[in-house]
Amino acid sequence: MKTFRNVLLLSALLCISVFSQTNTPDWAYDRTIYEVNLRQFSEQGNFEGFRKHLPRLKELGVGILWFMPIHPIGELNRKGTLGSYYSVKDYLSVNPEFGSLDDFKNLVKEIHSLGMYVIIDWVANHTAWDHSWTKSHPEFYNKDKDGNFIPPVDDWSDVIDLNYENKELWSEMIASMKFWVTECDIDGYRCDVAGMVPTAFWLEARKELDKLKPVFMLAEWDTPEMHSAFDMTYDWNMHKIMNDIARGKKNVSDIIQHIENDKSNYPDFAFRMQFTDNHDENSWNGTVFERLGDAAGCFAALTFLIPDMPLIYSGQEAGLNKRLSFFEKDPIDWKDHKFSELYKTLIELKKSNELLHCGIKGSNLEFIPNNNQENILSFVRVKDEKIILAVFNLSGTPFEVSLNDKRLSGTFQDFLTKENFKVEQSFLIKLDKWSWRILIKQ
Repeated sequence: MKTFRNVLLLSALLCISVFSQTNTPDWAYDRTIYEVNLRQFSEQGNFEGFRKHLPRLKELGVGILWFMPIHPIGELNRKGTLGSYYSVKDYLSVNPEFGSLDDFKNLVKEIHSLGMYVIIDWVANHTAWDHSWTKSHPEFYNKDKDGNFIPPVDDWSDVIDLNYENKELWSEMIASMKFWVTECDIDGYRCDVAGMVPTAFWLEARKELDKLKPVFMLAEWDTPEMHSAFDMTYDWNMHKIMNDIARGKKNVSDIIQHIENDKSNYPDFAFRMQFTDNHDENSWNGTVFERLGDAAGCFAALTFLIPDMPLIYSGQEAGLNKRLSFFEKDPIDWKDHKFSELYKTLIELKKSNELLHCGIKGSNLEFIPNNNQENILSFVRVKDEKIILAVFNLSGTPFEVSLNDKRLSGTFQDFLTKENFKVEQSFLIKLDKWSWRILIKQ
């Protein structure tokens, strides 16, 4: 069955120090990624409904549009009325609820014309129960002792587990992935539960895809060995720490420890994806306002200042404050919200300042001591003579923060107010609850 995966995982971990860098596209280093929940994005819930939002997303400044799976959804053992995006019935077709293959091709062309890039969700670990392979290639699937198809996880009752000991499956899966690059000119993939598929498969798939064009690959996983095949992994631990700080269960020291651990455990070219929300969190664990409360804006800003690439989930810029149904129609309520301007400003900061770029093109993060190490997170991003100072009050209490560090001498500009002021190594900053300051050395 899948026991050989543990051997591959161990081997990859032992080789972490000799990882070779993936062929990350040059355009990826200064981008912000945006997750598109197409079903809920508009009343129509299709490509055309989404297309009308492109000028707004261009204005917002997002650089990569990640579409949740666009494939037909299985009907056998379907969950809910519409089923899960992640129960894929056909890897080579488009869900007719969303439009046609030509509609998607035209959408990709328009997105490219606006200077943005497209990745689509790829579900390689399992298929729907009524995928054609169940009849044409039943040997592609894992089965129980009685020869019955089985879900990869008991609760995932609408899908069945693929068997990666079968190398013909590798060929078919890679051919399907190549189809979307050659036919639709997409720019890469977000790969669902990537760690449940052998890393060796992803290495082979990446090699074949890069022959077509340099692709951007995001793994829905958070372990270092994935960076042998992927450009970016989820920073789930940071996400959980932010939730716990908002609940009063952790503090700044947990962030510091986590970031220092990442420096040691991940190759310097690795991108980590930072986020306060995504489709899983929103639907199953609560909105950002349920989990973060008044701290939602503060932690959104933090995802842009720490390494590497921030994610915005559908509707966050409109203050999304409901759990979107996963298996039913449940459109986003698009409205004006202060987060739209917040994200626009932060995206521009990241894009225009190389210190905040991803991976090896970004800068070192170094922590600065302050007089309240439990509640105040203070650090600099440093590269050559360039410095950004970031100070976050990660608490519900206002504080006066004292900073003292030789790296802080010089003239700094407040990112928000554009006010210039001179700093002589030590200075005070007053921060309201869940507030932050970003200062850029001139």
